[in-house]
Amino acid sequence: MLIKKVTWLELFYDLLFVAAVSKATHVLLHVEHGSISWEHMEKFIMIFIPIWWAWVGQTVYNNRFGQDSITHRIFMILQLFFVLIMTASLNIDFDAYYVSFFVGYIGLRGLTVVQYLLSASKETAHKQETARFFGTYFWIGIVISSFSLFFDSWVRYLILYTGIAIDILVPLIGRKKLVITPIHTEHLLERFAQFTLILLGESVISMLSVLQSDHFTVSSVVFAALAFVLVIAIWWQYFENMEKRVDKSKQSAGQTIIYGHLFIYLSLSMLAASIQLLFLGQVDYIFVLCFTFASVFIYFLSALLVFHQYRLSHLKPRLRVIFFLTGILCVLFILNIFIVVPPHLIVAEIMLFFLLFAKTTV
Repeated sequence: MLIKKVTWLELFYDLLFVAAVSKATHVLLHVEHGSISWEHMEKFIMIFIPIWWAWVGQTVYNNRFGQDSITHRIFMILQLFFVLIMTASLNIDFDAYYVSFFVGYIGLRGLTVVQYLLSASKETAHKQETARFFGTYFWIGIVISSFSLFFDSWVRYLILYTGIAIDILVPLIGRKKLVITPIHTEHLLERFAQFTLILLGESVISMLSVLQSDHFTVSSVVFAALAFVLVIAIWWQYFENMEKRVDKSKQSAGQTIIYGHLFIYLSLSMLAASIQLLFLGQVDYIFVLCFTFASVFIYFLSALLVFHQYRLSHLKPRLRVIFFLTGILCVLFILNIFIVVPPHLIVAEIMLFFLLFAKTTV
């Protein structure tokens, strides 16, 4: 398979998603009565999934069919405009900005589907079949979501996200057709790693918020230092695996990478929010403890799943190592339930867990 390089326009495309991710993460910082309400957690997921899927849609198209041509650049630039519209519409008051959010999201998805149809008219054999499959069936989700404009209240969102859910399921349903046109594994891993950096950047922003909120007291500096080492440990675990432990020549439909990273990204956003919530101390202890450890556990399982399929066989972690790490995480959580500890110690525990996770799996 030919080597496929990430283009500068793809990197610029990612940058515009930084604001979208930041807005989604900010939803988790709305504390009411000592916790994040179910409503805000639902809104976080409702905002995050369309962002992820819009980015994934174009990224996977670029991986299989993208060429650095004038036509392709025009489509990407048009998509950048719709990214701006969608990002500007992300708000806690979802109803007031629904139409503009819809225009941004559907504009992104529609342009991607048009690209598939154009590719189907140019490609031959199995690549033509794959492009035609996406170009045909992705319209189903778009059309269903479009009917949401005719309704109000919860019905609107039910229809919108039914369309999005069908859109997300299309590649899974058509997996047998897609494996005949395997993804460029190295390119796809690199693209998802770049988006991971965006999420890690959210944790860095959380550290800056900690320092700025307390004017560099000893407590805030120590907390920020612990959070910094935590982020470095996550970076080490993720990118060391990405660079040195995976078989980038493996051919597949790439669905473990695509769907597994949704949970990696959700967990990293939750961790970024946890850093601020722990320091601010405005959240109920049990709630923030459960929220923080849940985000760590989701990342832990997701990272193991994503990298397991693509790891070189002789470098896969042994089952006893996985059980050992799971046990440590459970023990720390249970101890913190029965023994109330300060936020600094919780961050230190998570930091040590990630350092151990990185050390034992890379």
